[in-house]
Amino acid sequence: MQKLNHFVDYWLIVLFWMAMIFGFSSDAKSYQHSAGLFEPLLHWLFPHLSQMRVEEFHHLFRKCCHLTEYGILALLLWRAIVKPKKNDPRPWVLNDAALALAIVFCFACSDEFHQIWVPTRTALFSDVLIDTAGGAIALSLLWFVRRLFVRCKK
Repeated sequence: MQKLNHFVDYWLIVLFWMAMIFGFSSDAKSYQHSAGLFEPLLHWLFPHLSQMRVEEFHHLFRKCCHLTEYGILALLLWRAIVKPKKNDPRPWVLNDAALALAIVFCFACSDEFHQIWVPTRTALFSDVLIDTAGGAIALSLLWFVRRLFVRCKK
């Protein structure tokens, strides 16, 4: 029963988030969906921007979304691996973060591989690097915040 509780408490949200990411990459028209919302908003906020500049901002926005969704995945994976408790005095262990980042990398690779078969999607290794960078940035921020709080407690 305790293993089921650990799975529900720590791993179910990881699987849910992975399913969400997989769903995002399954959408053959995802660029058109986000363009339909994001580009008119930019045109309304900044009417002087050229269409080319708006498309560049849209591309940048989509890559930032990659960073964010995989950063969240890395944090959820780290949480599932470490299983921290409130007021947990355990120090940061690099191996836990490395394992979370390795899983992020593998999932990003599988996500891009999956996109080979999705019409209008392109599998790019640069997206794998962006996704992994998002995980690394999130884990680095977590390390920094934990270190800051440890110093504040002393």
